[in-house]
Amino acid sequence: MSESDTHLLQLTVVSPSMAEELLEFEVRNRAFFEERINARPPEFYSRSGVDSAIQAAVHQARQDQGYQYLIRVAGELVGRVNLSQVRRQHFHSASLGYRIGERFNGRGYAKQAVSLALKKAFETHDLHRIEACARPENQASIHVLLANGFVQYGLSKRSFELHGQWFDTVHFERHRN
Repeated sequence: MSESDTHLLQLTVVSPSMAEELLEFEVRNRAFFEERINARPPEFYSRSGVDSAIQAAVHQARQDQGYQYLIRVAGELVGRVNLSQVRRQHFHSASLGYRIGERFNGRGYAKQAVSLALKKAFETHDLHRIEACARPENQASIHVLLANGFVQYGLSKRSFELHGQWFDTVHFERHRN
């Protein structure tokens, strides 16, 4: 990512006004994403499906259960980053997930977006611990996490099924400073 792109990358809260753009992004990247993560239900890939998903995201944010952001570079939608499974009492933690559209991979956007998501997690949402997982063969994702101060704390054997095959999962955590 160039220096000018760094200043143009921003996170925007998912909102109903973004439904058409989000649907287009998800449909365009569906096959690419489904090579790496389990498929969303087929009904998601419709305007009503995306509208429902956005309504659920808005509700989760209001209930302090999760926060979804779109990653934009110079206004263009390039990916998503989420803080999910927010646990307040005794934990003040959440799980981090992110995805970058196929044509935007390899430009450093995930690294910058995770950095901004951590800032939101710790400063805006007052969380103290963020967890993330990656498959060991996904070295790009592991690099993004390590570059953002995550440390590995575990490895789950055969814990993730994709297309009928079981994969290991590496577990990472990052604490508020």
